[in-house]
Amino acid sequence: MKWGGGVVVAALVVSGIFKFMQSAVRADELTFSTVDTGTIDVSVSASGKVVPAFEEIVNSPIDSKILEVYKKGGDSVSLGTPILRLDLQTAETDYQKQLDEEKMKELQLEQLRIQNRSKLSEMEMQLKVSRMELNRKSVELRNERYLDSLGAGTADKVLQVELDYNVSRLKLEEDEQKYLNEQATAEADFRVKQLELEIFRKELAETRRTLEDAQIRAPRTAILTYVNNDIGARVAKGEQVAIVSDLSHFKVEGEIADTYGDRVAAGSRATVKIGNEKLQGTVSDVTPLSKNGVISFTVQLAEDNHPRLRSGLKTDVYVMTAVKDSVLRIANGSYYIGPGEYELFVKQGEELRKQRVRLGESNFELVEVVSGLRPGDEVVVSDMESYKSKNKLKIK
Repeated sequence: MKWGGGVVVAALVVSGIFKFMQSAVRADELTFSTVDTGTIDVSVSASGKVVPAFEEIVNSPIDSKILEVYKKGGDSVSLGTPILRLDLQTAETDYQKQLDEEKMKELQLEQLRIQNRSKLSEMEMQLKVSRMELNRKSVELRNERYLDSLGAGTADKVLQVELDYNVSRLKLEEDEQKYLNEQATAEADFRVKQLELEIFRKELAETRRTLEDAQIRAPRTAILTYVNNDIGARVAKGEQVAIVSDLSHFKVEGEIADTYGDRVAAGSRATVKIGNEKLQGTVSDVTPLSKNGVISFTVQLAEDNHPRLRSGLKTDVYVMTAVKDSVLRIANGSYYIGPGEYELFVKQGEELRKQRVRLGESNFELVEVVSGLRPGDEVVVSDMESYKSKNKLKIK
C-alpha cells in the first residue's frame, strides 16, 4: 500500500505538471464557425475603384489658346454653362470667308441658270424657224409635183426641190437632237453646281458647329472635376480642356488576373464591399484584351447613389461564377487562400485539436468543405499562425 500510494501520488504530480505545461489559448481570442449544410454562390475576387457613372471629357475642337477661365474644379455647372473662353478670332475670320464663298456660289448657280435658259431659248427659236422653212419647202415640193403631173414642170426641177426638202428635214432633225443634248447637259451642269453648293453648305454647318463648340460650355448638368486653367496656354485640336462628372451616381471599374478572365462575363452578378457595406451589381462589360496580366471590367451597381460611394474609392469586388447546393460550408477568413488542403483547429470539449481538412470553392463569406469535417463541428477561423506547430491546445 505504501508503494502503491507513492506511485499514485507521483502520477498525479506528473499529470498536474503536464497539464500546467500544456499550451493554452484564451477563448475570447478565438473566432469559431460551425459547419453547416447549404448553398454557396462561388465567386472570384478582384480589385475595384469607384468612378462616376457618367463622365464626359471636353476637348478643344480647334487649335487655339486659352483667354479666360470662368469655372474651377469642383464647381457645379448646368447644361450650357460657360467654362472657359478660347481665342476664336482666326476661326471666326475663316467662317466669314466661308459665308462670302457661299454667297458667291449661290450667285454662280443663278448665273448658270440664266445662261442655260438663254441658250436653250435661242435654240428653241432656231428650231421654230427651221420647222417653218421645212413647211415652206414641203409646199414647194408638192406644187412642183403637181405642175409636173400637168406637164408644166420638169423632172429635174422636182428632184432639185425634193433634195432641198430632204436636206432641210435632216438639218431640222439634227438641230432637234442638239437641243435635247444641250438641254440634258445644261440640267446636268446645273445639278453638279447645285450639289457642290449643298456640300459646301454642309461644310459650312460643320464649321459653324465647331465654332459653337469652341465656346467651351458644360455638356450636361454635373460637377466640373477638371479644367485647364493655364491662361495663355496653347491647346491643340482634340486636346482635353475640361472634364464634367455626375457625382451623384457611380459605377465600379474592376481588375482581375487574366487567369480568371474566362470566369468573368457580362451579365454576371457581382458584390462590391466597401468596409462592412455590401452593394449588389452586375458586370456590364469586359475588356477582351489582357493588359499587364489583368483584365478590366465594369460593374453597374443596383444602388449607384449609395452614400458610401466616393469617386476614386478602392473596393473589393466579388464576381459570382457558379452556385453549389447542399454542400458543407464554414465561414471565410484570413486562413483561406484557395482550394486545397488545410490544417484547422476543431473544438473538442475544452480542447482544440488540429485536423486535416480539404476545402473547395468559396465566396467572400463562405468556404466549401470537401472533406475532413462534419456538420456541427466548430472550427477556428481566426488567425492561428502562432500555434501552427501545435497539434492540441487547451481553451482557457
